[in-house]
Parts: sequence; C-alpha cells; structure tokens
Amino acid sequence: MSHPGESDASADVYAEAKAWFESNWDPQLPLREWWRRLAESGWGFPTWPEDLYGRGLSGDAARLVADARRDAGVAPPPAGIAQNLAGPTIVAHGTPEQQARFLPGIVTGEIWCQLFSEPGAGSDLAGLQTRSELDGDEWIVNGQKVWTSGAHIARYGILIARTDPTVPKHAGLTYFVIEMDQPGIEVRPIREMTGRSIFNEVFLTDARVPAENQLGGLGEGWSVALTTLANERTMLGAGSFGSSGSGAAIREIDLDAPAARLVRNEARPAGGARSGAAELLHAVLARYGDATDPIARQEVARIHSLIEIARYTDLRAKAAIERGGRPGPEVSVGKLAASHLLQTMREALFRLCGPHATLWGDDAPFGGRAHEVGLSSYLISIGGGTDQIQRNIIGERVLGLPREPRADKDVAFSELKVGTQGADR
Repeated sequence: MSHPGESDASADVYAEAKAWFESNWDPQLPLREWWRRLAESGWGFPTWPEDLYGRGLSGDAARLVADARRDAGVAPPPAGIAQNLAGPTIVAHGTPEQQARFLPGIVTGEIWCQLFSEPGAGSDLAGLQTRSELDGDEWIVNGQKVWTSGAHIARYGILIARTDPTVPKHAGLTYFVIEMDQPGIEVRPIREMTGRSIFNEVFLTDARVPAENQLGGLGEGWSVALTTLANERTMLGAGSFGSSGSGAAIREIDLDAPAARLVRNEARPAGGARSGAAELLHAVLARYGDATDPIARQEVARIHSLIEIARYTDLRAKAAIERGGRPGPEVSVGKLAASHLLQTMREALFRLCGPHATLWGDDAPFGGRAHEVGLSSYLISIGGGTDQIQRNIIGERVLGLPREPRADKDVAFSELKVGTQGADR
C-alpha cells in the first residue's frame, strides 16, 4: 500500500516494513520476545544507525514505518524516557562500549528516568547544585532532584551534576548514567492533581557512579544535555499528543504477557489519520453537545486546524534534531504548539461537557479522559522548558530580538547566588 504523493523509495520502505511486520508478528509471543525481534530487525527504532538497532532512516521514512506497523496491527516498540531520551543521547554521545552496554536493555523495554530538574533549578537548569566528585574510579554524587518521572521503577537514570563549581555554570556540568537501585538514592513519590504519582523527589547521598558511566567529556554535560532536551521537547511536542501509538507508558509492564495486549485500535481511517485528541473531542460533542451548533462546530474546526499545525511543527522539530541533535527554534515552536493545543482542548472539552465536567471518578465523562486532558495541559506548558523559555528561544533565535542580559555568563558558579545556594549571603 502506498500513499498519494510518495516517492518510489518511500513506498518501498512502507512495503518492506509491512511485509516484515506481517511475517514476524505472533500475538501470543511474550512481549519481551517481540521487542527483541523488533530491536534486532531495526524496525523498532528505524532512525537509529544500522549497527545500533536501527535502519538509518529519515524521520519521514520512519513515519511510514509507523504507518506500516499500525496497518499490520502489531504491537508498538517500547517508548518512554529510556527509548526517547536516553537512547538517542547514548547513540549520539556514547562510546562504543557504552552503546553495547546500555542500548540492548533500552530497546527491549528497560525503564529509565531523567535526573535533571532541582528545587532551585528548573527553567534555569544550568543553575543546578547537585555535586559530583571523583573518588578513584567512581564519582560520588550528593544533591536533590525533583519531578523525576518513573524514578520509583527505573533501573537507570540520566543525570547531570556539577563537577567544577569554579567555572561559569554551563561549563562545570558533566553527564552520567547512574544505577537507581543503590543505598545512596531515596525516591519519594509526589501526588499529582490527577491522583497519580508518576513524579518523584530523588535524594542522592553519597550515591556512586562508575567513571565508565560518564557520558561525554568532563565539563561537557551541558552540550550532551542539549541532545536530551531536544528529544524531550519533541516527545512533548504537539505532533505526538493524542497519538495512539506511543508505546509503553511509565509503568511496569509484564514482559511475559502476550504481546497482543499492547495492540491498540490504530487503523488509519480513509482520508488520513485522526489523532486521539480529535477522537475524544468528537465523542464528547456527540454525547454532550449539539453537532449542529455553529459555535461548537467552529470550536471543533479550530482544534482540527491546531492539530494540523501541530503536526507540521512536529515534523520540522524532528527534522532539526536529525540534522544537528540540538534544540533550536523548530523544537520550541513544536513544544509551544502542544501547549496551546492542550489548553484549547481543555477549555473546549469542559465547555461541551457542561455540568458533567464537575463529576469525578466513575461518573466523570468517558471515564475521566476529559479531565486527564484538562489537568495534563498544565504539565505540557511547564515540563521540558516552560512556555516562557520557549518564547525566549524563538524571540532571540528567530526574530533576532536582543538577548536577555546574563550577568552570570563569565562568573564562577561558586560566586553566584542562585536557587537555594547562598541564601545567607
């Protein structure tokens, strides 16, 4: 099956991928075995290099692979912080030994977490205060991280810590891979307004990292982190919102269960795909609204337009990462589009639900899916860099506006009064 306007090469990618999916899919296969097959074939992570569980394909070709997988009705590859953030960073910056050690677990469903944000270093991430000091062939880490998704079940964490406080803040950071199951790490769940506890506080007290787990050069942690941030903003971008093929969520999954349990109803309707966001909106309109109401119809049309704009910005953002691996204006535009789309969806859903929007639990519209969108809209506008940060990036790098003054640019971090540091000065 080809798509209108596709090149012969694109049609070949789709056909080859679909043939592989159809000939190798077994719904009774244990999930761990299916993910192993996907990884070894290269069709699970097609943009990765051929010698690192990929096919070396472009983002456009990878989307055709995803179409082929959905059309074949097979389970998606694992997806999460390990696969979307840690994996691409290790592919870009890891040594061959690190790639051989960490990537096999990542492509077969391992859970990782991201130890970046701190109580005093969120939007100003480079102001982080977690310290790491070399002791023989190990780094000793002390500090606190927060908003760490999945830390309570993660095997590894990607960590940036300060290794040199005597240089400016961006220059004194180093990037590590740290084992989460060790005595020096305490994880405390944070209860969210959704009722879940995906986020955590993480306290590191003399936690240990082998020197061989340093990713990138000493003091080059900010440069490595930019690759992670680029992929994070794209993961949170508008094009991925409402997608039914996002793979595994941040939760423990029974890897011995049949792979068929992860198959979703992802068939693309004739005329193009409709995202999960649009499906929910139409379902709410059908149950609680009036499809003939011109105001409601205008609201639905507006959201459909935002979804299409979001998809376009998401394509540009992913293409930018493929070219340089660093977050730029395209990634920020996609992230802002996601935030705007979710906020618009929230308001539209609650207006259409009317008084039913005040219900909770089993009585909530569609089992609480509308509330989930509404409450999660705040996450997208904060996580991965706030809307204000994204606007700064666009203003400075696209519009050419003057950069914000940085008095700390050439000042040693130890001399700064940032976050919780130097409160008594």
